[in-house]
Amino acid sequence: MSYFRKNIDNMEGYVPGEQPKGGNVVKLNTNENPYPPSPAVIEALQKEINGDLRLYPDPIAGSAKNEIGKLFNISPNSVIVGNGSDDVLTMIIRSFVGPGDKVVIPYPTYSLYETLAELQDGEICNIDFNDDFSLSDNIVVKDARVTFLSNPNSPSGTMIPPEKVLDIAKKIEGVLVVDEAYADFAETNCVGLIDKCPNVIVLRTLSKSYSLAGLRLGIGMAQEELINGMTKVKDSYNVDRLGIVGLVAALKDQDHMQDNAEKIKKTRVFLSESLTNWGFHVHPSQSNFIFAKCPGNVNANELFSELKNRQILVRYFNKPKTDDCLRITIGTDDEIKTLLTNIADILKIS
Repeated sequence: MSYFRKNIDNMEGYVPGEQPKGGNVVKLNTNENPYPPSPAVIEALQKEINGDLRLYPDPIAGSAKNEIGKLFNISPNSVIVGNGSDDVLTMIIRSFVGPGDKVVIPYPTYSLYETLAELQDGEICNIDFNDDFSLSDNIVVKDARVTFLSNPNSPSGTMIPPEKVLDIAKKIEGVLVVDEAYADFAETNCVGLIDKCPNVIVLRTLSKSYSLAGLRLGIGMAQEELINGMTKVKDSYNVDRLGIVGLVAALKDQDHMQDNAEKIKKTRVFLSESLTNWGFHVHPSQSNFIFAKCPGNVNANELFSELKNRQILVRYFNKPKTDDCLRITIGTDDEIKTLLTNIADILKIS
């Protein structure tokens, strides 16, 4: 006998990337930023570590909402802050999806979307990307309550242009969630759609471009009606005092974030060109990682395993449409050179 709901018993649950403890590991598997956060963040956190930690934080993170509003030129009332963007995704699912409601998810993409839909006992509608990771017209599903779009997409790193996203938003009946976790590494974004579309929610995270994966800070932006509804279902104090001051300090130091993003984009080009020269097919990435299809004579799982044996972690997804590819986070130049040296040695590339 199980005490769990039937849908919980039947689901697998989300599997995050491996987090090694100790050792000299080249960690290129979870899309973390290889460079440290702004010194202003460290200073702000140190100042906040005082007797006020006995007090609850601002339940709506007002100072953070104000700073986000200024950065994106939107009203603070159009902002909700979460314990990572995964927290905001949970709010969205809890707000709009009940048992049997349709949730549209392109495939392959961020697998947490499916996990969250399963938690609500929603009906998952997986829509395959085209081979070039453009969106199929089938993405518009009748009566869908939520349609997810990771943009840039993970694991492919590819981008759907804002004009195409706008077209989808106008055609669907429910909400369109545009998850822009990697937008600071891209050439464009969809924040401008918020004013145009009452059903669009745009997400951002400070885990990637701001180097704050360990602090867990996420942002949701939408028209005020959607934000007000989502606020009803969020945890009461979902962002702590340290997180709020860290978010404000990070957003104020745009120069630091942009400098790191530019370094990552430059290294991304170097890695993509190097692997392409060796016969890999690298999808055009707008993110802080690349998705590389292995040459026909190379088994992706075996290459992944041999790299791991050498203390180099990348990501392998043993599923249809991804099982011949590796997703590789953009590390420092030295880390990427170490990766390439080892790939060349494993594959006997001279």
